[in-house]
Amino acid sequence: MKSRSFGLFFLLLEIYLSTTLGWMRSETSRSVPSDVGGLKKKEFRNLEVTRRKVYFGHDGLHASCENNHCGRGSRCIVNEETQMPECQCLETCKSTYMPICGSDGKFYENHCELHRASCLQKKKIYIVHSKDCFFKGDTCTMADYSRLKHILLDLQIHRHTQSRDPGSDSSSQKQFLVESLFKYLDYNSNGYLSSSELTQLTKEGTLENDFLGCSLEDLLRFDDYNNDGSLSLQEFYTTFQIVHLSLPEEQRIVVTTVTVGLSTVLTCGIQGALRPPIIWERNGVILNFLDLEDINDFGEDDSLYITKVTTIHMGNYTCHAYGYEELHQTHVLQVNVPPVIRVYPETQAQEPGVSASLKCHAEGIPTPRITWLKNGMDIGPKLYKQISLIANGSELHINSVRYEDTGAYTCIAKNEVGVDEDISSLFIEDSARKTLANILWREEGLSVGNVFYVFSDDGITIIQPTDCEIRRHIKPSEKIFASYEEICPQMEGETTQSCQWSSAVNVRNRNIYVAQPLLSRILKIDVQTQKVQQAIGVDSLPAKLLYDKSHDQVWVLSWGDMQKSQPSLQVIPEASAGESQQHIIRVPFEGVDDFFIPPTNLVINHIRFGFIFNKSNLTIHKIDLETMMLIKTISLHNYSCIPHSMAYTHLGGYFFVQCKKNQTAPASSQVVIDSVTDTVIGPNGDIKGAPHVSPDGHFLVSTDEDSGRLQVQAITTRGEIQLLYDLETGVHLCDLAFQPSFTESNQYYIYATSLFQTDLLFMELSTGRMDTLKNLKEPLLAQDWQWDSNSRIVKDSGLFGQYLITSAKESLFVLNGWQKTLCCEVSGIKRGNTVVWIGEV
Repeated sequence: MKSRSFGLFFLLLEIYLSTTLGWMRSETSRSVPSDVGGLKKKEFRNLEVTRRKVYFGHDGLHASCENNHCGRGSRCIVNEETQMPECQCLETCKSTYMPICGSDGKFYENHCELHRASCLQKKKIYIVHSKDCFFKGDTCTMADYSRLKHILLDLQIHRHTQSRDPGSDSSSQKQFLVESLFKYLDYNSNGYLSSSELTQLTKEGTLENDFLGCSLEDLLRFDDYNNDGSLSLQEFYTTFQIVHLSLPEEQRIVVTTVTVGLSTVLTCGIQGALRPPIIWERNGVILNFLDLEDINDFGEDDSLYITKVTTIHMGNYTCHAYGYEELHQTHVLQVNVPPVIRVYPETQAQEPGVSASLKCHAEGIPTPRITWLKNGMDIGPKLYKQISLIANGSELHINSVRYEDTGAYTCIAKNEVGVDEDISSLFIEDSARKTLANILWREEGLSVGNVFYVFSDDGITIIQPTDCEIRRHIKPSEKIFASYEEICPQMEGETTQSCQWSSAVNVRNRNIYVAQPLLSRILKIDVQTQKVQQAIGVDSLPAKLLYDKSHDQVWVLSWGDMQKSQPSLQVIPEASAGESQQHIIRVPFEGVDDFFIPPTNLVINHIRFGFIFNKSNLTIHKIDLETMMLIKTISLHNYSCIPHSMAYTHLGGYFFVQCKKNQTAPASSQVVIDSVTDTVIGPNGDIKGAPHVSPDGHFLVSTDEDSGRLQVQAITTRGEIQLLYDLETGVHLCDLAFQPSFTESNQYYIYATSLFQTDLLFMELSTGRMDTLKNLKEPLLAQDWQWDSNSRIVKDSGLFGQYLITSAKESLFVLNGWQKTLCCEVSGIKRGNTVVWIGEV
């Protein structure tokens, strides 16, 4: 038999994984002498000698027992009935610990126990003088040991059939049986079971001598945790999986708050003697056995250690003792984030008498409080009556500026864990006195930035939305600076020279990259000069571009052909650099149907991982954006989910995956992936359609194009997902854009287009109030726009912008988001469904 002491570590591991016993043993093993096989023969003889004892009867000394020799493990007694000497197996041995192995493959605590076992079993058992015997196969398997315990409890059930309470629960009944069994075996009633007491049942003939290789002494050898040679009642409880656990009611839910970037320890409050190991879960996923980067250590008290906490770690963590799920503790982890702010504009120059606005957007947890200083002094209504603060201080507005309003206006955002500030400068000057600040703001701010680039059949149109002014029109015949090719060369068989575009991205307000699918190339546009600088050749039919701001890379998805049978993924590195020639890196993945890279925001300014869709295999591949190597493959098979689109919130670290409709799933549902464990944690309730997450991560808006259903969920600062609105719009929803509220801080409006109708849907997230802007002309037909499902886009104008632009079949509409009104229609723009905003951030 394998040594249950010397090799206890390996046994403990087996016990932990075994569902038979239900928990892992964690005590250290008893030391085994390394020279068991090398003990001197004289020492062995001294240990093995069994003294012959002389027993006295009523008539004095019995000479017959004096002359009678009994073998080892037995003693001579005189039978009271026959008055004849006979040998009887020893009832007990001295409690010495000198481990040895027998020829039967079993482990014995000393020589006497071996010989006594030989006597009881009426078979020869000799000592194996080798250390190797301690590691031989164990004849008492875990299944056999479990069967032995079941037999013991069954015997107790038969003994106490009449005394059992039919109304008591199974756990109470089992505890009663174990307690009665313990009392039955504890012959001397000292509260401990010794080896001799455990063998008494066998001696009485109540049980068979062999339980498929196990003996009653295996109870002592398996479950004597403190190695004192006996079993206490608490150890006996543990043997039969009866553990007394407790958790005070006031500790059922514990809230822990930690600041982002720090470490935290979550300690489970469940108490109990010989408590089984603690199991930690997040969103139903066990954390103990996962190789996680930030949750990678469980202390001696089974605490959960989280190093370098981020907002993805917020949420609920539950702990319970292994095998005792009904008693659990919930730890609510709140993550505080110091404020981060942006002001707009950084500098502006105005003439006396006009109005001026200075805006400050702040994000943080808890929500920051915003205050303003002018030239270092507090701005109060008594001192500055002409200044008004809007949307909880997010906007400072001056109705009619004067020369004395010139100054540095400092926005300060503060919450419980930090403070941030930035300055917006205001200059009041006559138009005749054009200073440097005036020139920079008027010339550069309005001509280079704060414009929409619209890519249509007729080239590139740059629109300044404030006055609905076309600032520049780049015709298809204009030349590319580097190669002197035409921007849109006339295709063979066409009567007119036109362009065709599929996707475009803004790269740090310096460059625009736009895909020309039929020419299998990407054009790079310099924003400062408003000229096309370079054409970059890529794989056939580039259909989708996405800018990874964290690594300054533009990702390009090419279809290969219109059937998307040869898709590929390429990357343009150093996309914002000013080099005249860019190079391409091929991403080493095949079967790329689509991809997703989470956006950055004020709080999260670096993204490490992206995701590649493989629709045929129902999987999503997680990749490292820097090395472009595979990290993990996430299967969606259990949900029959064909990944179609994806959205992400850093609050709780949730990815929302839209599952494309198929034969088994007629509706377009969603599943949720937890980024902490990279595990699909289930469907997103009854949510359908394409997911869209607000820039600050607090709102998830899902649009179902078939039913017109619009569902809004809030993601709380505890990482909880709560349904706010479930609305039937009656509109076949298409694209969606968020715009910060102009009356409430940390709130948003949404604008959504329709695939078929001419209406634009408007909704205020804070109230759920909906409205529509009607008669925006017919949208582009789906067959005329093959590059994605959004045949009618709506594009916002950034964090501080008030304008939006949406496309129609042969025109564009510029909207005022503040006033929720139509500004103008720009006609003559066909298939202007690719739009980029160049703005302040």
